[in-house]
Amino acid sequence: MSDTNKEVVDLVWGRPGGGGVPASLFRRWSQGFVYSEAERSALEQFEGGPCAVIAPVQVFALFFLFIGYFTKYKLAEMCILINRELTNNFHWSVVSCAFVFLHGVCVAALAAEELGFERFHSIIQKRTLRTDAELREVVLSLYDTWKNKFGVLLFLYSVILTKGIENIKNEIEDTSEPLIDPVYGHGSQSLINLLVMGHAVSNVWDGDRECSGMKLHGIHQQASVGFLTLMESLRYCKVGAFLKSPKFPIWILGSETHLSVFFTKEMALVAPESPSEQARRVFQTFDPEDNGFIPDTLLEDVMKALDLVSEPDYVNLMKSKLDPEGLGIILLSQFLQEFFPDQDSVIPDSFPVYHYNGLKQSNHNEKVSYVEGTALVMGFEDPMVRTDDTPVKRCLQTKWPYIELLWTTERSPSLN
Repeated sequence: MSDTNKEVVDLVWGRPGGGGVPASLFRRWSQGFVYSEAERSALEQFEGGPCAVIAPVQVFALFFLFIGYFTKYKLAEMCILINRELTNNFHWSVVSCAFVFLHGVCVAALAAEELGFERFHSIIQKRTLRTDAELREVVLSLYDTWKNKFGVLLFLYSVILTKGIENIKNEIEDTSEPLIDPVYGHGSQSLINLLVMGHAVSNVWDGDRECSGMKLHGIHQQASVGFLTLMESLRYCKVGAFLKSPKFPIWILGSETHLSVFFTKEMALVAPESPSEQARRVFQTFDPEDNGFIPDTLLEDVMKALDLVSEPDYVNLMKSKLDPEGLGIILLSQFLQEFFPDQDSVIPDSFPVYHYNGLKQSNHNEKVSYVEGTALVMGFEDPMVRTDDTPVKRCLQTKWPYIELLWTTERSPSLN
């Protein structure tokens, strides 16, 4: 195994004990990019684990479908476009893409030879490509490799080496934690963020935060596609506006163990941030615990951040008005009502939605396809339109608190 391959292995799989990476775990990640026979643009996932790569690739497939690429480009071209999207997010001035491929083993031989972990990593090689034209030629020449056996891992390694191992290590909060969990095989949040945003940060909030003298890195720009998680409904984390409100209405949904995708064609859901939405986002950066209030001592800072009048006398007047009982806190709801009242939402009352889950066993008749439905989003809870309390609904309620979902299938789609 070359030094570069060993660095990639350590970053992705960690440094397992004497037994190495379990064969069952490596087998679960050994699959290609395969589209469902029931839905030509939906990728299939064979076993648990690689959803951390497959779901981000799926959202970019939908992303390119939105902007008209998917009918023109097939899987190999999509991988090129994703590499370019990630390269753009890395802010490189010169395009340089690393493409990882199998050396000395033809695709047909993969079916006959059961490559183990060590053997696989001893025969993969890296090739550095400088232009889209070079990358397209190489990827298309090895098109079958993307679809067969190790396509997911080869793609993942290509992204990692394109980004740069040291660059990734500098962004990960705890470099001792591998990108793939060595016990359960799940992808880390750093891996998901790398593939969605191009940055392998470990957190999902907006901006950076200080904790006990440590700087914890978050998301610094609006994503093209978004991320929501059931863990937020359980108050384990707080997803920031940059991931909750992406440029296109496509979101990865995270459960405790799996990633699926929710999307719609309703572009009003990702309209430019309104003044009240910006105010909410800025206010919440001063309320990292999501308490719904800040100490009144921070009111001046919030007002300055929003370019509101922040002269000391006016700030003190606002403190008295927003905190008449002198409790020393400013509530988010009262702050918004004072400075941004009566702002109508541009979100329609109802719109068609779709859910994707790549696991066959999680789909009706074990056929991977999009589940269609209708979403109802209201500004208040209407008891006349109350649907079941399902994990997918609880996940979506972290963005739209009063969303209700009416699916065309007998059962609600599964997050797992």
